[in-house]
Amino acid sequence: MMLVSKTLGKLILGSVLLLSCASQKQATVAKLQQQLIHDSALTNAFVGIAVYDTESSKYLHQYNSNKYFVPASNTKLPTLYAGMKYLGTQLPGLQYKEENDTLYIQPTGDPTLLHVDYKTQPVVDFLKKQTKPIVINNSNWKAEALGYGWAWDDYLGYYMTERSPLPVYGNYIKWIQQRNVEERDGKMDTSGIVFTDPEVNWDVQFKTGKTTAFDVTRPRTENKYTITEGKELKKELEVPFVTNGLEAALELLKDTLHQTITAEGFKISNPEIVYSQSVDSMFKPLMYRSDNFFAEQTLMMVSNQLFGEMDEQKLIAHLLKNDLNGFPQKPKWVDGSGLSRYNLFTPEDFVWLLMKMKDEFGLDRLKTILPTGNTGTLRNYYVNETGLIFAKTGSLTGHLALSGFLFTEKNNLLVFSVIVNNHNTSAASVRRAVEKFIKGLRID
Repeated sequence: MMLVSKTLGKLILGSVLLLSCASQKQATVAKLQQQLIHDSALTNAFVGIAVYDTESSKYLHQYNSNKYFVPASNTKLPTLYAGMKYLGTQLPGLQYKEENDTLYIQPTGDPTLLHVDYKTQPVVDFLKKQTKPIVINNSNWKAEALGYGWAWDDYLGYYMTERSPLPVYGNYIKWIQQRNVEERDGKMDTSGIVFTDPEVNWDVQFKTGKTTAFDVTRPRTENKYTITEGKELKKELEVPFVTNGLEAALELLKDTLHQTITAEGFKISNPEIVYSQSVDSMFKPLMYRSDNFFAEQTLMMVSNQLFGEMDEQKLIAHLLKNDLNGFPQKPKWVDGSGLSRYNLFTPEDFVWLLMKMKDEFGLDRLKTILPTGNTGTLRNYYVNETGLIFAKTGSLTGHLALSGFLFTEKNNLLVFSVIVNNHNTSAASVRRAVEKFIKGLRID
């Protein structure tokens, strides 16, 4: 009896100590939360926090965690889930079938075709070998070039590249002003030269005179460009072009491949596939630089994989009904990138999703895809936490988010989501306030 009593006493003491440690940790997190929400950068903002302890399988802290927030680029996390779930290990570059001395092609939405990030181009190599006429299907595109709820007047921004069934060169043109600086007749000649990458034969006009900054503009629906020469010795601008479905892609592909390509509506049955790049070679820049274009095209590729057509709304509805039907609060999810302010998720939603991704795909793989301290969109933040934090940022004017994984000093894994909406100060000051909170979580 004495032995049993001693054993029972040790168990009770251990339980009390664990509860005491948990209570101390919760008190610490509560104190950190108070410091965050009362930070001068967040005084009038709406803040949501969810911190989950994987060791105890319980929340350490919740503050407005079941409230809906505009998550900005944290929306790329469910997009990443869809890509990791359904795209396998290699991106489908295109689908094809040979019939009646013609090569019929079905686009898949792959954004890596002729993209500057990818030196090897299996799809281009495949097409260059063809001697038969090439016909591309234009019937499986069921989406719009710009997403639901996007700010239409941002159409010239590099971050709002159009979506399309057959992206080429990342669906943007790099315009480069390069000044010649040399002496002529005792005077410096600094005449500017403007060229593009890739080369295009579209309408280009130059404004007379010079301004301080090199600039390139076009109408919203036309590839007619106006160039304003600036004073910079060298400057590059990445400007999205108007895709018009397959129109721009066909024109640029003809120039690259030196082949005749036409577009028709048809369906390919039992097609063969040319694979392009490893999926993680796209997922990593999607996360590291928060690439809106890669995110949007990821949904297009998954939709085409599941339904034979590119329709992100159909895909999102399918995912929410099936694979992602366990969200604690059903989100309003409308695009792949988070450009739309119609997206609404809760901090608990992101904690649940990250736990699901960890369980299905493994933390080791996620650690190679998500930015860690002082890398990607976390550069200059969490400098001493490299290898200890793996997270996705999100930012729109007035909105900021950070969701991910964090290892404590005792190597305990936390899953967290912090979302700030409606702040009216600099994004940097809000990020620093959130950084202070996250760093505090590491202390056991």
